[in-house]
Amino acid sequence: MFNQFRDKFPLDDAKWIQYTNSFNRLEVPAKTVLLEEGEISKKLFIIEKGCIRVWFNNNGKDLTTQFFFENQSVASIESFMKKFPSPVVIETIEPCVVWWIHKKDLDKVLEEIKEIPELRDRLFNMLFQRTFDYMKHFVSFIKDSPTQRYINLIKERPQIIQRVPQHYIASYLGITTVHLSRIKSKLVQKK
Repeated sequence: MFNQFRDKFPLDDAKWIQYTNSFNRLEVPAKTVLLEEGEISKKLFIIEKGCIRVWFNNNGKDLTTQFFFENQSVASIESFMKKFPSPVVIETIEPCVVWWIHKKDLDKVLEEIKEIPELRDRLFNMLFQRTFDYMKHFVSFIKDSPTQRYINLIKERPQIIQRVPQHYIASYLGITTVHLSRIKSKLVQKK
């Protein structure tokens, strides 16, 4: 799993082995909750295989905020970094193989690498990609119509369209599955 990241992190072999040995492999079926809403996040996950969604409950309705696929990291960053209850649920959509690291182990790694700017910056970019994606999605809710959000999704993240069930996509776009069906029909008619 970690060989594809090896060339991105300039470490000697002993340190590389030490850091990668801090991760634990976990295979789980679809619809496995890796973190409950309200739980303190103590694990960061890297996806080897599968798809994960992050969502929260809003008055009995799930609202999906993000999707994650192979080679991406996922955690409730707010909870993981600040040790307060997670505002979201992390759940697998497909059967997954994930590697997880406990916060105390990641903190040790971060402490050691903070003196290596290139390594620190690459790790932080990888860990916080979620925040960048989330902000883009948030801004899209303010300025774009549901149809435009769907068009953007097709262009920018086609794997979501290909791999994620329609009801989760509708939830992510902030619309009902019926509305999503109407949008898709109108786009097909325009072609």
